[in-house]
Amino acid sequence: MSNFDWDDFRVFLAAARTQSGLEASHLLKMSQSTVSRRLGKLEKDVGSKLFDRSAQGLRLTTAGHHLFEHAEKLESTLSAIESQVSQGDRMELSGEIRIGATEAFGTFFLMPHLSHFCQRHQAISMDVLPLPRSLNISKREVDTSVALDRPRTNSFVTRKLGEYRLLPYATPEYLERHPPIRRVEDFQDHRWIDFVDDLLFSPQQFHLHKWSSSLQRCLRSTSVVAQAQAVKAGLGIAIIPCFLGSVTDNLVPILPDKVDITRSLWLVAPPERRELARIRALWDYVRDIAELNADYLDGKTTEMSWLK
Repeated sequence: MSNFDWDDFRVFLAAARTQSGLEASHLLKMSQSTVSRRLGKLEKDVGSKLFDRSAQGLRLTTAGHHLFEHAEKLESTLSAIESQVSQGDRMELSGEIRIGATEAFGTFFLMPHLSHFCQRHQAISMDVLPLPRSLNISKREVDTSVALDRPRTNSFVTRKLGEYRLLPYATPEYLERHPPIRRVEDFQDHRWIDFVDDLLFSPQQFHLHKWSSSLQRCLRSTSVVAQAQAVKAGLGIAIIPCFLGSVTDNLVPILPDKVDITRSLWLVAPPERRELARIRALWDYVRDIAELNADYLDGKTTEMSWLK
Protein backbone atom coordinates (compact mmCIF):
# COMPACT_ATOMS: atom_id res chain seq x y z
CA MET A 1 0.00 0.00 0.00
CA SER A 2 2.99 2.33 -0.46
CA ASN A 3 1.16 3.90 -3.43
CA PHE A 4 -1.82 4.93 -1.27
CA ASP A 5 -4.14 7.37 -3.05
CA TRP A 6 -7.37 8.43 -1.33
CA ASP A 7 -9.03 9.08 -4.70
CA ASP A 8 -8.74 5.36 -5.48
CA PHE A 9 -10.54 4.54 -2.23
CA ARG A 10 -13.19 7.17 -3.01
CA VAL A 11 -13.83 5.45 -6.35
CA PHE A 12 -13.86 2.05 -4.61
CA LEU A 13 -16.48 3.21 -2.08
CA ALA A 14 -18.70 4.68 -4.81
CA ALA A 15 -18.48 1.48 -6.89
CA ALA A 16 -19.21 -0.71 -3.86
CA ARG A 17 -22.22 1.37 -2.84
CA THR A 18 -23.77 1.68 -6.30
CA GLN A 19 -22.66 -1.81 -7.45
CA SER A 20 -22.09 -0.26 -10.87
CA GLY A 21 -19.10 1.33 -12.55
CA LEU A 22 -21.43 3.50 -14.64
CA GLU A 23 -23.42 4.77 -11.65
CA ALA A 24 -20.19 5.39 -9.75
CA SER A 25 -18.90 7.47 -12.65
CA HIS A 26 -22.06 9.61 -12.60
CA LEU A 27 -21.82 10.01 -8.83
CA LEU A 28 -18.16 11.05 -8.95
CA LYS A 29 -18.48 13.10 -12.16
CA MET A 30 -15.74 11.19 -13.97
CA SER A 31 -15.67 8.86 -16.96
CA GLN A 32 -16.48 5.17 -16.62
CA SER A 33 -13.05 4.32 -18.01
CA THR A 34 -11.42 6.37 -15.23
CA VAL A 35 -13.45 4.49 -12.63
CA SER A 36 -12.41 1.17 -14.16
CA ARG A 37 -8.75 2.23 -14.30
CA ARG A 38 -8.69 3.38 -10.66
CA LEU A 39 -10.37 0.18 -9.46
CA GLY A 40 -7.81 -1.86 -11.38
CA LYS A 41 -4.99 0.18 -9.86
CA LEU A 42 -6.37 -0.33 -6.34
CA GLU A 43 -6.69 -4.08 -6.86
CA LYS A 44 -3.07 -4.16 -8.02
CA ASP A 45 -1.93 -2.11 -5.00
CA VAL A 46 -3.70 -4.31 -2.43
CA GLY A 47 -2.83 -7.51 -4.29
CA SER A 48 -6.39 -8.87 -4.21
CA LYS A 49 -9.44 -9.00 -6.41
CA LEU A 50 -12.03 -6.65 -4.89
CA PHE A 51 -15.02 -7.15 -7.21
CA ASP A 52 -16.69 -9.96 -9.10
CA ARG A 53 -17.78 -8.39 -12.38
CA SER A 54 -20.82 -9.54 -14.34
CA ALA A 55 -23.61 -8.21 -16.55
CA GLN A 56 -25.56 -7.54 -13.33
CA GLY A 57 -22.87 -5.18 -12.06
CA LEU A 58 -20.14 -5.22 -9.42
CA ARG A 59 -20.22 -7.47 -6.37
CA LEU A 60 -17.69 -7.26 -3.55
CA THR A 61 -15.43 -10.26 -2.99
CA THR A 62 -14.47 -11.34 0.54
CA ALA A 63 -11.37 -9.15 0.28
CA GLY A 64 -13.53 -6.34 -1.03
CA HIS A 65 -15.83 -6.54 1.98
CA HIS A 66 -12.88 -6.33 4.35
CA LEU A 67 -11.45 -3.33 2.52
CA PHE A 68 -14.87 -1.67 2.41
CA GLU A 69 -15.12 -1.69 6.21
CA HIS A 70 -11.70 -0.06 6.59
CA ALA A 71 -12.30 2.43 3.76
CA GLU A 72 -15.55 3.61 5.38
CA LYS A 73 -13.72 4.18 8.67
CA LEU A 74 -11.04 6.12 6.79
CA GLU A 75 -13.72 8.20 5.06
CA SER A 76 -15.30 9.06 8.41
CA THR A 77 -11.91 10.01 9.88
CA LEU A 78 -11.05 12.27 6.95
CA SER A 79 -14.47 13.93 7.15
CA ALA A 80 -13.99 14.57 10.88
CA ILE A 81 -10.52 16.02 10.27
CA GLU A 82 -11.87 18.31 7.57
CA SER A 83 -14.63 19.53 9.87
CA GLN A 84 -12.36 20.13 12.88
CA VAL A 85 -9.66 21.90 10.89
CA SER A 86 -12.27 24.16 9.26
CA GLN A 87 -13.73 24.99 12.67
CA GLY A 88 -10.37 25.54 14.31
CA ASP A 89 -9.09 27.97 11.69
CA ARG A 90 -12.49 29.59 11.17
CA MET A 91 -12.04 29.15 7.45
CA GLU A 92 -14.62 30.34 4.96
CA LEU A 93 -17.11 27.57 4.23
CA SER A 94 -16.14 25.88 0.99
CA GLY A 95 -16.40 22.61 -0.88
CA GLU A 96 -19.13 20.62 -2.59
CA ILE A 97 -22.57 19.72 -1.24
CA ARG A 98 -25.11 17.45 -2.89
CA ILE A 99 -28.64 17.67 -1.46
CA GLY A 100 -31.66 15.68 -2.54
CA ALA A 101 -35.36 16.37 -2.07
CA THR A 102 -38.74 15.34 -3.34
CA GLU A 103 -39.50 16.82 -6.75
CA ALA A 104 -41.98 19.57 -5.85
CA PHE A 105 -40.42 20.56 -2.51
CA GLY A 106 -36.94 20.68 -4.01
CA THR A 107 -38.01 22.69 -7.04
CA PHE A 108 -40.59 25.11 -5.68
CA PHE A 109 -39.51 25.63 -2.08
CA LEU A 110 -35.93 24.53 -1.52
CA MET A 111 -34.31 25.81 -4.72
CA PRO A 112 -35.24 29.50 -4.30
CA HIS A 113 -33.88 29.47 -0.74
CA LEU A 114 -30.73 27.53 -1.66
CA SER A 115 -29.98 30.22 -4.22
CA HIS A 116 -29.78 32.64 -1.29
CA PHE A 117 -27.59 30.17 0.64
CA CYS A 118 -25.16 29.97 -2.28
CA GLN A 119 -25.00 33.76 -2.45
CA ARG A 120 -24.05 33.80 1.23
CA HIS A 121 -21.38 31.11 0.80
CA GLN A 122 -19.89 31.66 -2.63
CA ALA A 123 -17.04 29.20 -2.07
CA ILE A 124 -19.56 26.36 -1.83
CA SER A 125 -20.53 24.42 -4.95
CA MET A 126 -23.92 22.77 -4.66
CA ASP A 127 -25.77 20.01 -6.52
CA VAL A 128 -29.54 20.02 -5.94
CA LEU A 129 -31.42 16.85 -6.92
CA PRO A 130 -35.21 17.38 -6.84
CA LEU A 131 -36.36 13.98 -8.09
CA PRO A 132 -39.67 12.07 -8.16
CA ARG A 133 -38.05 9.13 -6.34
CA SER A 134 -36.22 8.33 -3.13
CA LEU A 135 -32.49 8.99 -3.05
CA ASN A 136 -30.16 6.41 -1.54
CA ILE A 137 -28.09 8.02 1.20
CA SER A 138 -26.42 4.68 2.00
CA LYS A 139 -24.94 4.66 -1.50
CA ARG A 140 -23.85 8.31 -1.09
CA GLU A 141 -26.05 9.58 -3.94
CA VAL A 142 -26.34 12.72 -1.79
CA ASP A 143 -24.67 14.23 1.28
CA THR A 144 -28.02 15.06 2.83
CA SER A 145 -31.65 14.78 1.82
CA VAL A 146 -35.15 16.04 2.59
CA ALA A 147 -37.28 12.89 2.64
CA LEU A 148 -40.89 11.89 3.19
CA ASP A 149 -39.93 8.78 5.17
CA ARG A 150 -38.01 8.72 8.42
CA PRO A 151 -35.20 6.16 8.04
CA ARG A 152 -35.83 2.92 9.92
CA THR A 153 -32.15 2.55 10.77
CA ASN A 154 -30.33 4.54 13.44
CA SER A 155 -27.19 4.82 11.31
CA PHE A 156 -28.22 8.28 10.01
CA VAL A 157 -28.63 11.64 11.67
CA THR A 158 -32.34 12.46 11.33
CA ARG A 159 -34.35 15.54 12.26
CA LYS A 160 -38.00 16.34 11.58
CA LEU A 161 -38.03 19.36 9.30
CA GLY A 162 -41.74 20.10 9.56
CA GLU A 163 -45.06 19.34 7.93
CA TYR A 164 -46.76 20.47 4.75
CA ARG A 165 -50.38 20.44 3.66
CA LEU A 166 -51.99 19.14 0.49
CA LEU A 167 -55.32 20.29 -0.96
CA PRO A 168 -57.48 19.61 -4.03
CA TYR A 169 -56.78 22.19 -6.75
CA ALA A 170 -58.54 23.04 -10.02
CA THR A 171 -58.87 26.01 -12.36
CA PRO A 172 -61.80 28.43 -11.99
CA GLU A 173 -62.81 27.55 -15.56
CA TYR A 174 -62.99 23.83 -14.75
CA LEU A 175 -65.12 24.51 -11.68
CA GLU A 176 -67.51 26.69 -13.70
CA ARG A 177 -68.04 23.94 -16.31
CA HIS A 178 -68.65 21.10 -13.84
CA PRO A 179 -71.06 20.36 -10.98
CA PRO A 180 -70.55 22.54 -7.89
CA ILE A 181 -68.44 21.24 -5.00
CA ARG A 182 -69.92 22.20 -1.63
CA ARG A 183 -68.92 19.13 0.37
CA VAL A 184 -66.43 16.27 0.12
CA GLU A 185 -69.09 13.90 -1.27
CA ASP A 186 -69.42 16.16 -4.35
CA PHE A 187 -65.94 15.10 -5.49
CA GLN A 188 -67.54 11.90 -6.85
CA ASP A 189 -68.82 13.78 -9.89
CA HIS A 190 -65.41 15.01 -11.04
CA ARG A 191 -62.34 13.93 -13.00
CA TRP A 192 -59.13 13.33 -11.06
CA ILE A 193 -55.40 13.29 -11.69
CA ASP A 194 -53.26 10.99 -9.52
CA PHE A 195 -50.00 9.05 -9.16
CA VAL A 196 -49.28 5.74 -10.90
CA ASP A 197 -50.18 3.05 -8.36
CA ASP A 198 -47.29 0.65 -8.85
CA LEU A 199 -44.63 3.37 -9.13
CA LEU A 200 -45.10 5.11 -5.80
CA PHE A 201 -41.66 5.62 -4.23
CA SER A 202 -42.80 6.13 -0.64
CA PRO A 203 -45.60 4.88 1.66
CA GLN A 204 -46.05 8.53 2.67
CA GLN A 205 -46.66 9.67 -0.90
CA PHE A 206 -50.26 10.83 -1.37
CA HIS A 207 -52.40 8.25 -3.16
CA LEU A 208 -55.89 9.23 -4.27
CA HIS A 209 -57.45 5.79 -3.95
CA LYS A 210 -56.23 5.43 -0.38
CA TRP A 211 -57.99 8.68 0.37
CA SER A 212 -61.20 7.82 -1.52
CA SER A 213 -61.27 4.65 -3.61
CA SER A 214 -64.41 5.57 -5.55
CA LEU A 215 -63.06 8.69 -7.28
CA GLN A 216 -62.67 8.58 -11.06
CA ARG A 217 -59.10 8.97 -12.27
CA CYS A 218 -58.65 10.22 -15.82
CA LEU A 219 -54.86 10.65 -15.83
CA ARG A 220 -51.96 9.33 -13.77
CA SER A 221 -48.34 10.48 -13.62
CA THR A 222 -45.27 9.73 -11.52
CA SER A 223 -44.64 13.49 -11.32
CA VAL A 224 -46.66 15.81 -9.06
CA VAL A 225 -45.36 18.73 -11.14
CA ALA A 226 -46.83 17.10 -14.26
CA GLN A 227 -50.10 16.58 -12.37
CA ALA A 228 -50.22 20.28 -11.53
CA GLN A 229 -49.73 21.12 -15.21
CA ALA A 230 -52.62 18.82 -16.15
CA VAL A 231 -54.79 20.62 -13.61
CA LYS A 232 -53.67 23.97 -15.02
CA ALA A 233 -54.72 22.76 -18.49
CA GLY A 234 -58.24 22.24 -17.13
CA LEU A 235 -58.30 18.45 -17.26
CA GLY A 236 -59.53 17.87 -13.73
CA ILE A 237 -58.65 18.02 -10.03
CA ALA A 238 -55.52 16.84 -8.22
CA ILE A 239 -54.36 16.77 -4.62
CA ILE A 240 -51.10 18.72 -4.62
CA PRO A 241 -48.96 20.46 -1.97
CA CYS A 242 -50.05 23.98 -1.12
CA PHE A 243 -46.52 25.27 -1.76
CA LEU A 244 -46.92 24.05 -5.37
CA GLY A 245 -50.56 25.02 -5.85
CA SER A 246 -49.99 28.56 -4.57
CA VAL A 247 -47.30 29.30 -7.20
CA THR A 248 -49.01 27.64 -10.17
CA ASP A 249 -50.97 30.18 -12.20
CA ASN A 250 -54.75 29.99 -12.25
CA LEU A 251 -55.16 27.22 -9.65
CA VAL A 252 -57.51 27.56 -6.71
CA PRO A 253 -57.85 25.30 -3.64
CA ILE A 254 -61.14 23.46 -3.14
CA LEU A 255 -62.80 23.04 0.28
CA PRO A 256 -59.70 24.12 2.25
CA ASP A 257 -61.79 24.15 5.44
CA LYS A 258 -63.02 20.57 4.94
CA VAL A 259 -59.98 18.73 3.56
CA ASP A 260 -57.05 18.10 5.89
CA ILE A 261 -54.13 16.16 4.41
CA THR A 262 -50.65 16.66 5.85
CA ARG A 263 -47.30 14.96 5.39
CA SER A 264 -44.02 15.21 7.32
CA LEU A 265 -40.58 16.08 5.97
CA TRP A 266 -37.33 14.69 7.40
CA LEU A 267 -33.79 15.98 7.10
CA VAL A 268 -31.36 13.06 6.84
CA ALA A 269 -27.58 12.66 6.51
CA PRO A 270 -24.84 10.12 7.27
CA PRO A 271 -23.17 11.13 10.56
CA GLU A 272 -19.71 11.59 9.02
CA ARG A 273 -21.14 13.99 6.40
CA ARG A 274 -23.37 15.79 8.91
CA GLU A 275 -20.29 16.79 10.93
CA LEU A 276 -18.73 18.68 8.04
CA ALA A 277 -18.92 22.41 8.68
CA ARG A 278 -20.55 23.18 5.32
CA ILE A 279 -23.18 20.45 5.79
CA ARG A 280 -23.98 21.68 9.31
CA ALA A 281 -24.38 25.20 7.97
CA LEU A 282 -26.77 23.94 5.29
CA TRP A 283 -28.74 21.91 7.86
CA ASP A 284 -29.17 24.96 10.08
CA TYR A 285 -30.23 27.05 7.09
CA VAL A 286 -32.80 24.52 5.83
CA ARG A 287 -34.26 24.09 9.32
CA ASP A 288 -34.48 27.88 9.75
CA ILE A 289 -36.28 28.45 6.45
CA ALA A 290 -38.71 25.60 7.15
CA GLU A 291 -39.53 27.02 10.58
CA LEU A 292 -39.87 30.53 9.16
CA ASN A 293 -42.27 29.23 6.49
CA ALA A 294 -44.35 26.88 8.65
CA ASP A 295 -47.58 28.74 7.79
CA TYR A 296 -46.67 28.80 4.10
CA LEU A 297 -46.06 25.05 4.04
CA ASP A 298 -49.33 24.54 5.93
CA GLY A 299 -51.26 26.53 3.34
CA LYS A 300 -52.22 29.29 5.78
CA THR A 301 -50.50 31.91 3.63
CA THR A 302 -49.46 32.10 -0.02
CA GLU A 303 -46.48 34.39 0.68
CA MET A 304 -43.07 32.81 1.16
CA SER A 305 -40.78 34.31 3.82
CA TRP A 306 -37.03 34.79 3.48
CA LEU A 307 -34.16 34.77 5.94
CA LYS A 308 -32.44 38.15 6.25
